[in-house]
Amino acid sequence: MFLEPFFKGRRTGWVEVICGCMFSGKTEELIRRLRRARIADLRVEVFKPMIDTRYGVSNIVSHDTTSLFAKPIEHSEELLDLHPETSVVGIDEGQFFDYKLPEVCHQLALRGIRVIVAGLDMDYRGRPFGPMPALLAIAEYVTKVHAICVHCGNLATHSYRLTQEEDVVLLGEKDRYEPRCRACYVKGNILRLK
Repeated sequence: MFLEPFFKGRRTGWVEVICGCMFSGKTEELIRRLRRARIADLRVEVFKPMIDTRYGVSNIVSHDTTSLFAKPIEHSEELLDLHPETSVVGIDEGQFFDYKLPEVCHQLALRGIRVIVAGLDMDYRGRPFGPMPALLAIAEYVTKVHAICVHCGNLATHSYRLTQEEDVVLLGEKDRYEPRCRACYVKGNILRLK
């Protein structure tokens, strides 16, 4: 086959996506996987979007305050400039990256790298968020995590915005968002329109 020389002797890479609503444990799961890779003595590099400064400039931090050093970057193509021995790449807040992120992840996987991306699958309007739908389509492994709806206790799948701001990208925590199930999310939006 014509691609055989390209792949001969290379390890197999792949793309993993961890997605869900806010407060569902996406970053916590990303950190868990990256720490396990380090325990296996693999070289790991971690990245985050420069726009996300909620917990500081150079850390990814879960809502339970578990943290890991990460390099902030502005464009997804910066991910291609890795140390040659890197085996695992972690990317947090994938929804905030540009639309080239899926292609960059694909290129990294072809290099034999395990790529793990965590991010919101939907924005506050319930619509697919940024490059996440394309990442979900190309990923070998997808994990959808859930929070608990603060109104009824069912599994939460939506990030309900508590404020009236309409920008799609609006950084915030519990002061601006809460996890809701589908029914409570829709009910809240209907009541907001009245």
